[in-house]
Amino acid sequence: MKICRVLLQEVGSVLAVVGDDEQVRVLRLPLQEGQREVIDVISWDLLITSAGDRPLIEFVTEISDGAEALGSFPELVLQGRVLTPLDRQEVWAAGVTYSRSRQARMEESDTASKIYDLVYDAERPELFFKATPHRVVGPGGQIAIRQDSKWSVPEPELAVLLDNRLKFIGFTVCNDVSSRDIEGANPLYLPQAKLYDACCAVGPAVLLVDALPEKPELRMECSIKREGLEVFHGGANTAQLKRTLPELIGYLGRSNSFPEGVLLSTGTSIVPPDDFTLQAGDLVEIEIEGIGLLANSVKVI
Repeated sequence: MKICRVLLQEVGSVLAVVGDDEQVRVLRLPLQEGQREVIDVISWDLLITSAGDRPLIEFVTEISDGAEALGSFPELVLQGRVLTPLDRQEVWAAGVTYSRSRQARMEESDTASKIYDLVYDAERPELFFKATPHRVVGPGGQIAIRQDSKWSVPEPELAVLLDNRLKFIGFTVCNDVSSRDIEGANPLYLPQAKLYDACCAVGPAVLLVDALPEKPELRMECSIKREGLEVFHGGANTAQLKRTLPELIGYLGRSNSFPEGVLLSTGTSIVPPDDFTLQAGDLVEIEIEGIGLLANSVKVI
């Protein structure tokens, strides 16, 4: 079962369920005592609070049963009505969690290569702040590359959505767009390489899962097209993740709180060759098994 955020003209953005038939149905909370009409679920907070101790999948199934379909998920994506599944959550990310990512980070800079090698084997993972909600785009939105960067790449990643108690909700796709030359010049430039307007794409939906696996086994693909031609394609499996998900979440929650919940992106193992950089007009497509396809064009800011 998947949940997405869709735009309704009369309401604004609401949460909706994507059924096995790919039909999208708005989630509406049942009537409470004293209420005259049902309420459209407009935030993750409201949905999770309303579910209480019940499994979220069970609750969502109940409140979506019999709801009228808005249309098919692919059609709504094409219409630009499917938004990033986040509402007020911060986005954080983990780095150097795959062997290929370690190699790529070491190739960025001779002077800093030992740092990334040490991080890969260290007890403490690399965790960094990636984006505020207004810097995140959804399906069909435009991701950005910096005008002061000459080497920018997408980073396809599996992300976990967590509530304000760091309880696992589900999986989604994240594109952690990065300026590799800026970070390679000096590791202290990491925030500038990672965090800027439209630096992150998330979507197209959240796959609800009953329990958090130690290491999920999901196939991931990334394709980059330029003027209609594929200029890069790569694939990986999230089972190659070196660290466990509970480990990453545990470190994220140390001495830190997330009143609105948080999205944690878990790192990439798909890295374009060193002579490749994104250009304005490119189309980046990232697909993760069971979650769906996140497609975004590229602009320069």
